[in-house]
Amino acid sequence: MIGIIDYGVGNLFSLCSSCRAIGEEAFVSGHAAELSKADRLILPGVGAFADAAEKLRTTGMADFVRTQAAEGKPLLGICLGMQLLFEKSYEYGCHEGLGLLAGQVVPMAGRLPKELKIPHMGWNALEVRGGRLLQGLDGQYVYFVHSFFAEGCEASLAAVTEYGIPITAAVEQGNVFGCQFHPEKSGNVGLSILRKFAGI
Repeated sequence: MIGIIDYGVGNLFSLCSSCRAIGEEAFVSGHAAELSKADRLILPGVGAFADAAEKLRTTGMADFVRTQAAEGKPLLGICLGMQLLFEKSYEYGCHEGLGLLAGQVVPMAGRLPKELKIPHMGWNALEVRGGRLLQGLDGQYVYFVHSFFAEGCEASLAAVTEYGIPITAAVEQGNVFGCQFHPEKSGNVGLSILRKFAGI
């Protein structure tokens, strides 16, 4: 059973629908007591890092997520949810993340070739570097929407995608996983990733 963490940020309906499409029982909740009963957790997220991090703290979900991860429960961060797994973000200031993975989130602006549009939006191929979640998916296309990306995360790097420069596409360390792209918007490839996560 997959618990999708509701802390006021994220496209929860499509994610829940995708989990059910692969035959997995899934539910959305913002209550630690309910989410603790799940076998696996997904941390979604869209919007600004600072706002999302603040909502995690004020709802008590930040401490809950850290505790669940420390206890070994599989955790998957998606898009902004993946970025929140890192130590900090430089999105309009410097903001503290969950600190579950080493690394930081930085803006694409000033790092990409000038002719490339920001946000990075659309389908890009995965270059899989390792890990369990994306095994067998090297070269497959997934859907991205983001203006910031993780760097300094070599210890957990599982895949990159090419957008002028190599962009962190996925991370994995122990029971903690992250996808910068949206599996729930990535067709059959995305569903296969969610299915793989459900089997971990």
